[in-house]
Amino acid sequence: MRRTVFNEDHEAFRETIRAFIEGEVVPVHDEWFAAGQVPREFYYKLAELGVFGIRVPEEYGGAGIDSHKFEAVMYEETARAGVTFGGSGVHVLLGLPYIQMLATDEQKKRYLPKFVTGEEMWALAMTEPGTGSDLAGMKTTAKLSEDGTHYVLNGSKTFITGGVHADRVIVCARTDAPTAEDRRHGISLFAVDTTSEGYSIGRKLDKLGLRTSDTAELAFVDVKVPVEDLLGEENKGFYYLGQNLPSERWGIAFGAYAQAKAAVRFAQQYVQERTVFGKTVASFQNTKFELAACQAEVDAAEAVADRALEALDAGELTPAEAASAKLFCTEVAHRVIDRCLQLHGGYGFMNEYPIARLYADNRVNRIYGGTSEVMKSIIAKSMGL
Repeated sequence: MRRTVFNEDHEAFRETIRAFIEGEVVPVHDEWFAAGQVPREFYYKLAELGVFGIRVPEEYGGAGIDSHKFEAVMYEETARAGVTFGGSGVHVLLGLPYIQMLATDEQKKRYLPKFVTGEEMWALAMTEPGTGSDLAGMKTTAKLSEDGTHYVLNGSKTFITGGVHADRVIVCARTDAPTAEDRRHGISLFAVDTTSEGYSIGRKLDKLGLRTSDTAELAFVDVKVPVEDLLGEENKGFYYLGQNLPSERWGIAFGAYAQAKAAVRFAQQYVQERTVFGKTVASFQNTKFELAACQAEVDAAEAVADRALEALDAGELTPAEAASAKLFCTEVAHRVIDRCLQLHGGYGFMNEYPIARLYADNRVNRIYGGTSEVMKSIIAKSMGL
């Protein structure tokens, strides 16, 4: 089947990104992997390439292209090369939508130019120790000062991707108590300056996968957040989070599909080169059947991911459709990557081979952005069950 989701502009961007990855990322990616994060200056290189400003309006220094398709190309090309760009995906996929949806004109003038240049990297802090997917159970508080000039932020967050390098973090905090009728009431969003007094970064978490992504614990002790950095209205944060979850889940779905596609590529290359019992591994019927089955699953995941992408760009991707795409694509990737690693034999367990890193990186896709179990609950509810 001919793929129709991308046009000539997207393919030209693909060539640029591929060349950038080959020249700027592949030669040093092992160093990033060992360090557990990318260098902060790398984000300036991405900014110079125009990656951060694609969906930012021209008046703030961006390209003003209202489409996620260039991000989709990025997912495919990083997976193809077996590399990751650290927390830059969070900056664009999670940070930007909240600025675009909630920021006032004054806030956009302050935030977006530095967003585009990489001068201010953004992250999103929702999860807390002990709450996981239960966002309504968060304990972090933000109390308005008596003079009404700032909020006083106290609490902690964990599993914050991009948390080490972030210059601004969108922090979810309680500005009011939940009601008996609605546990989700009382949550607000703040664009917190990470240089604020009382703001601290705890451990840089030692993860199974996504080793180049700086994931951290954050703590807030009497952090003063100017009222000018409240995003949207007080107590409507949970509603805002729900508005942006479909795009986040699409990103996870598309990234998982791209990883599955890359896994088949890695396995196909390996079995054609690897010789056992005097023959290439590719010559065995089991190998052919395994890779054929994997390719069929990747084709299906690609169709689902592309359909969700088109719906997202059209502003029509529903929460249930996003959940379905995430559930399907992440489960496919889990199966495909595992089978492709098996075809590598013992070498598939070695981190020097991209399939091993891909196996570890992929595992979180069925957890973050809402677990597979949460996705099933959302889909079931949309079915009236």
